[in-house]
Amino acid sequence: MEAKEKLSIVCFSGDFDRAVAALTIATGAAATNREVTLFFTFWGLNIVKKRGGHRWTGRGILARFFNFLMGGRNNLPLSRLNFGGLSPKLMTGMMKAKNVATLEELFEAAKELGISFVACEMAMHILELKKEDLIDEVTEMIGVSTFLDRSRDAKIIFI
Repeated sequence: MEAKEKLSIVCFSGDFDRAVAALTIATGAAATNREVTLFFTFWGLNIVKKRGGHRWTGRGILARFFNFLMGGRNNLPLSRLNFGGLSPKLMTGMMKAKNVATLEELFEAAKELGISFVACEMAMHILELKKEDLIDEVTEMIGVSTFLDRSRDAKIIFI
């Protein structure tokens, strides 16, 4: 029996359009029988924060400040022409009008397709986030060496 092709996607951006791109590629790959891992690091962790909205998470002043600014998946900015946060809402409306999966629909599809969600242990440590700060689909926090070991035979892309 042949081993599945592997795809690992490093999600290091917290931008709405990049999150949509990462999840679109991930779900497409999983739907075509590939083993997919999404590795969330630094601003990409914002995509998988459990609580939406701006929260003072962490103990240190800088961690609390950065976590407050990030605001969770419902507050992801567009990478260009964000218009004070209005653009992701407009983009979601355009996606619905064109019958294209929205960010939330892509998340649901990713869960159903068995895509692996993991968080970067180092970025979690720096931003003073805990496992319980992330959505339940994030099954573990791993370091870069573990991620690379698991991705040894995978194609790795950065979004």
